Amino acid sequence: MLALTGTGIGRRVAIGKAMVLDRSRQEIPKYEVSQDQVHSEIKRFQSALARTRAELRRIQEEIPDHAPHEANAFIDVHLLMLQDPVIAEQPVRAMEEHSYNAEWALKTQADTLVEFFRNIEDPYLRSKKDDVHQVVNRILEELMIENDPPAAALDGNLAGRVVIANDLTPADAVTLHHRGITAFVTSLGGPISHTAILARSLGIPAVVGLHHAVQYFHNGDLLAVDGQTGTVLVGLDQTLLTEFQQRQSNQAKREQQLSALRNEPAITCDGYTVNLLANIELPEETDTLERFGANGVGLYRTEFLFMNRTEPPDEAEQYEAYRDVLDALTGPITIRTLDLGADKQVDGGRADGATKINPALGLRAIRLCLSEPTLFRPQLRAILRASMNGRARIMIPMLSSLSELEQALEIVREVKHDLAREGIEFDSKVPVGGMIEVPAAAIAADLFANRLDFLSIGTNDLIQYTLAIDRIDDEVNYLYDPLHPSILRLINNVICAGREAGIPVSLCGEMAGDPDYTRLLLGLGLVEFSMEPTRLLEIKERVRTSEREKLMGQTQQILECADPAQLRMMVDQLNRDGEQKYELVP
Repeated sequence: MLALTGTGIGRRVAIGKAMVLDRSRQEIPKYEVSQDQVHSEIKRFQSALARTRAELRRIQEEIPDHAPHEANAFIDVHLLMLQDPVIAEQPVRAMEEHSYNAEWALKTQADTLVEFFRNIEDPYLRSKKDDVHQVVNRILEELMIENDPPAAALDGNLAGRVVIANDLTPADAVTLHHRGITAFVTSLGGPISHTAILARSLGIPAVVGLHHAVQYFHNGDLLAVDGQTGTVLVGLDQTLLTEFQQRQSNQAKREQQLSALRNEPAITCDGYTVNLLANIELPEETDTLERFGANGVGLYRTEFLFMNRTEPPDEAEQYEAYRDVLDALTGPITIRTLDLGADKQVDGGRADGATKINPALGLRAIRLCLSEPTLFRPQLRAILRASMNGRARIMIPMLSSLSELEQALEIVREVKHDLAREGIEFDSKVPVGGMIEVPAAAIAADLFANRLDFLSIGTNDLIQYTLAIDRIDDEVNYLYDPLHPSILRLINNVICAGREAGIPVSLCGEMAGDPDYTRLLLGLGLVEFSMEPTRLLEIKERVRTSEREKLMGQTQQILECADPAQLRMMVDQLNRDGEQKYELVP
């Protein structure tokens, strides 16, 4: 038996026979064409672009009505990228100016867009470089159709198959799900890529980032895929096969149990109410929140409005997007102001300048907004105008100093004054909060708490900055540890600061959606969690089977623990106690 490990997606397991989809191709050709051939080369490129667009729309039409809304939303993102001037127009200019062949012209221009996303510090936004690769590869497949025809393997009934590929696009994931696959494994990808998010929404177990996956498996191999641990087993004996079949049976019972909690309140056994919110990126995602029982939105990322375009959105366009979200939901909607960055000239969110040595520590988030008030003010005006349509909250990202905060709050006051003078209605009491994701802010959380209406802990960046590691970097991501004593003490410090100031504190990083940390966070005093919608029901169950008062005493011992191994054992014991007491389905 062979066991291989990548990054697991979802918490399901699957059994099936391998279907290796090797899309490796010859090197992208580079050559010059004669002047009289340039026009036909441009037509060849535009034809490939049109066929790619038509294929994505065909896939969209095949999405069943009951599929998660993300299926449509992510394909829409790829369709929008096909309109991006870097992809749709600049290759044409390269052909006209340099007489490049279409494939090479596309590659050179797409590399510029990939470099932009690579230099963004935020892991979620940086992962969008994968979407650029996927869109460009689809066009290249059309251009190189004679030598590398599109994979016909995606057609037909694939029930019971585990697809093995170098990479998959969101459109591939939708198509494969429609064809009945049981799981997929890819060499590339990360836990927050569009394909990974869509796989979780569709309920497809997957393992991504398993390097050179297509080299390890053969068509017809019997595989077991564990989306929770990120393990793929090949060459199973009967004992292991029976074990995985039993786990699948337990999964079905578990999911039925969780679905019954959708309309139940998130209240601990000893009567503490917990607010469970969702993280969203697109206005259309509000359709999925009712399905998982979210009380509102704890993190609405606004960056999607600024990306894949040459000019930033104006106030009117932003107003419509924020208004649509506020109209769709009755709960609070926390709108995070623009969180692009990493030393760039702002051009709808694209970098045209030189790449800096350390973009992680550069001009991003609130720093960028303060240096570009013509970017910040229209967004604040749009949010405030939309606040008349619901319960809006403004959240400022990446605060690190009180001077930054005071500048931001002063601009908010000025924008309110301008709107009032113009006779434009807005909610003058819109809460303004801050993301605590920089160690400096977490240490001085009491100072920020005295000046803000709420705090939200962004654990993804907080962990990376505190431990000086990049969780997307395969060489060091093993050091990414949410249970590091310094991380727990910083989280505790922020929660305590909020409690002392009498303001709410939420947590919107990956820790909020991981049930392994729910009881620990409850014990630290957290009562507001914001996460990917598909994780809400499992977190709600943990909340409903927890005794907060008892956890607070146990958590104090964890905070005082200096031994990492012992600390982890203590956290595991918190979870085992709950499972034993309430006889949860494994």
